[in-house]
Amino acid sequence: MHHTKYLIIGSSHAGLAALDAIRVQDKEGSLTLVTREACLPYSPTILPYLLSGQKEPAGIFLRNEEALRALKASFRTGAKVVGVEPDKHQVMLASGEAMEYGKLLLATGAAPKLPPVEGLEGVSCHVLRTLEDAMALQTASKEAREAVILGGGLIGLHAAENLAASGLKVTVVEALPRLLSGYFEEEAAGLIRKVFVDRGITVCAPERVQGASKAGTGCVLTLGSGKTLTVDLLLIATGVQPRMDYLAGSGVETDEGILVDERMRTSAGDIWAAGDVAQARSFFDETATVNAVLPSAVEQGRIAGMDMVDDPALKPFPGNIPLNTYKFFGHRAFSVGMTLEAEGVDVEKTFLPEACKYLKLVFRGDHLVGAQGIDSDLDPGVMHQLIRRKVYLGEGKAGFCANPAEMSRVLMTQGWW
Repeated sequence: MHHTKYLIIGSSHAGLAALDAIRVQDKEGSLTLVTREACLPYSPTILPYLLSGQKEPAGIFLRNEEALRALKASFRTGAKVVGVEPDKHQVMLASGEAMEYGKLLLATGAAPKLPPVEGLEGVSCHVLRTLEDAMALQTASKEAREAVILGGGLIGLHAAENLAASGLKVTVVEALPRLLSGYFEEEAAGLIRKVFVDRGITVCAPERVQGASKAGTGCVLTLGSGKTLTVDLLLIATGVQPRMDYLAGSGVETDEGILVDERMRTSAGDIWAAGDVAQARSFFDETATVNAVLPSAVEQGRIAGMDMVDDPALKPFPGNIPLNTYKFFGHRAFSVGMTLEAEGVDVEKTFLPEACKYLKLVFRGDHLVGAQGIDSDLDPGVMHQLIRRKVYLGEGKAGFCANPAEMSRVLMTQGWW
């Protein structure tokens, strides 16, 4: 049986951040990094750019073998976890092998969530979550002429742009009334939709797919409106769900994700969770949420790693703050914090549709709690820090609303050095 002091399941941003944090305090303890995939660690956020050839597979990896060896990490590929036994401090692999750990981090990420469409299981379709998914989709796109993407979120729109860039006719079908509904309200989403339509991408929203049936090498989709779409490449991008089926019977508490505290500890001793699989408290209230964004994965992984080695510099997780940045057809959009409608907040908004510009600032009293923009000169990272540090605006609030880019730089230089 393989024994290791530290066992990290998952090798993307959260797992690697934990590895780095552990090695700050413990440079020699045995450490094993496990992935179900057959390749080096990489970032899923870069996968859409493989479709258009903007990125080559060799350029997406976060660490090479030499870097992992320098950290004295044993790296195991093709190792799928199927069970966890906290009482025995063991993890079971699909191969039948058991791995014994001293301390365990679950950073298993998320898996695609398929919609309940009749007949979908009988047609050929793609998802985009792993490198293998991206390579299969790229191969299929070379033989296709038309693509339909189910889902108007970030993954779906990234894929739509890059499939269009590779020469395909693309249609996006979104069940909700607007694109990117989790991040942008109607005016901002409308600007993004217009850019896509102007670039030749068909957007059907709101529109539901009622059924799917095989047609040659492709399929036919029946829409709720009664229309049908015949396509030779179908991509499902209707969301993700934490990958935690291996915890069945383990006793580790789960809800929408694996429940963790402010140190990323789970309900089981010597087990931590971080990244897209973890459900931690929100920054804005006491609710527990899954915040499947890269910055949170890195921070949660770092905190988990620090706690695993009792690092005295550890600061508890302050809570999930949504942060998304999105570049599309030469435009830039971002959304951070509380950006959708909520009680007890004030909103300042600038909307210039002719210039494709949008800015929304959300305040709770004299504190910024949310911001979103399209082609804005604001830095979303600075907005994130203003929210996280609960910077008091007071009498400067009016000046901030009038010139947020300049005032945010002033606040940054005054308080962050």
